[in-house]
Amino acid sequence: MPIPLHWDDVGERRLLGPELVQHTRDKVLLIKQRLQAAQDGHKRWADRGRRALKFLEENFIFLKVSPSKDITRFGRHSKLNPHYIGPFEVLARIGKVAYKLALPPELSGVHNVFHVSLLRRYIPDPSHVVPHEPLQLSKDLTYEEAPLRIIDRKEQILRRRTIPYIKVQWTNHTERKATRELEEKMR
Repeated sequence: MPIPLHWDDVGERRLLGPELVQHTRDKVLLIKQRLQAAQDGHKRWADRGRRALKFLEENFIFLKVSPSKDITRFGRHSKLNPHYIGPFEVLARIGKVAYKLALPPELSGVHNVFHVSLLRRYIPDPSHVVPHEPLQLSKDLTYEEAPLRIIDRKEQILRRRTIPYIKVQWTNHTERKATRELEEKMR
């Protein structure tokens, strides 16, 4: 049984024949206009956060990599510390939102076509380059973080017990980005 487009009051039907068809068309047109207005509003809000990036061939760009999702440093996420490697040369544009990059031989296991959201424009400056040699990337552009060395030890004294902490420097990070971890969890 089809769903009625318009509910009438209880009683006898007033619309018959061509009037019913015209009334139904008007209601469908009104629904379509309201749906289109809602979609336009959603698109406007979504487009506010978007940035249109276009790279030319032979430009250089950075590629975003992130730590493995299943390997977290004891509940600490490095959301505020994004990592980019490169710069890499753009070989070609694939469609509207993907680019083919010239990757070095160390990254031969990684597919060389990336979505524009993983790329950042490179402004030539030697201080911006993060060397990609020490990073051991997997095929899904993730890497494992492991403790490199212990920098400091500290104990937090509570009423009935003492909690030992250690300051750990992680691989692929500087000493400034060392974190404090529970000593028992690092064993």
